[in-house]
Amino acid sequence: MIVQDVINHLEELAPLEYAEDFDNVGLLVGNKTTKVTGVLVTLDTLETVVDEAIEKNCNLIISFHPIIFKGLKKLTGKTYVERVVMKAIKNDIAIYSIHTALDNANQGVNNIICDELELTNKRILIPQSQTIKKLTTYVPTAEADALRTALFKIGAGSIGNYTHCSFNVEGLGTFNGNENSNPIKGKKGVLHKEEETKITITYAKHIEAKVLETLFKNHSYEEVAYEIISLENKNQHIGMGMIGELENAMDTPRFLSYLKAKMKTKCIRHTVFTNKKIKKVAVLGGSGSFAIEAAKQAGAQAFITADLKYHDFFTAENNILLADIGHYESEQYTKTFLVAYLTKKITNFAIVLSEENTNPVKYI
Repeated sequence: MIVQDVINHLEELAPLEYAEDFDNVGLLVGNKTTKVTGVLVTLDTLETVVDEAIEKNCNLIISFHPIIFKGLKKLTGKTYVERVVMKAIKNDIAIYSIHTALDNANQGVNNIICDELELTNKRILIPQSQTIKKLTTYVPTAEADALRTALFKIGAGSIGNYTHCSFNVEGLGTFNGNENSNPIKGKKGVLHKEEETKITITYAKHIEAKVLETLFKNHSYEEVAYEIISLENKNQHIGMGMIGELENAMDTPRFLSYLKAKMKTKCIRHTVFTNKKIKKVAVLGGSGSFAIEAAKQAGAQAFITADLKYHDFFTAENNILLADIGHYESEQYTKTFLVAYLTKKITNFAIVLSEENTNPVKYI
């Protein structure tokens, strides 16, 4: 097994195309063709984690957070980031980060929190836009069924809970090949008319390479006419945060005790108690102040996140309970989830859970 084999499984779960633009995800250190001796999964890649990987004979570290976030201009060992990268390179250890690709995945970070809190009726809080694309092409009518079937087979034509979706219009196509052409239909230098079907089909942007490969493979024309556009439609299965419901509504003190126990946190910073029973709960792992308004508009009585600033708490305006459980605490179950996921995908290979607690925040 090589590094790329492990990456393929990870990107099946969380395609990098859905990571945020500001992020730095993917293979950060190492070569994708390197043979894997062991995989270590961690939340953060610190020097102690690299030491742990060396000790456990793991030459691939799967890290939730990227150790390289901004550009590195020097490698002198002055900062912890430089020291981690230098030690990884020196010991031939690859580092892969999944970060906001997993944040935005339907089965990712926020779904993990929802499951820990036993929330039901889950849905994405802030669906991504421009993640759905539309292909339009023109094919001889006799070949239309075969092309549609091939595109459906690789996942195109899926919209929400529906599959095999397309729109088709029959018409007359014309073309005239020059002396350098090699037409499959008609003859070069002669105007040709062909009964064609215009096929329009949507697809998720992370499968675009497969869509184009399938189009060219199953189209008979020497020159394939096609166009691709990004749709403004929201993708209800991809995006930041989630919202769900508790089985039974709770008053605020009971809910905070429940939250503290479930998320194994020593401290919860929260807004003033409201008189509302808490039933609908929004969550967003990591820094989530940007989603406060979305949580309010979605009708949540509570919003669980981390890294709230002083003035963020004022925005609750007594309409919602804001609960800051800590950055590490909100993402702590991620590495356990990834170990379980990879263990199911790679049954003949050991996936190791890092024993290092990389939380830089301490409480007294």
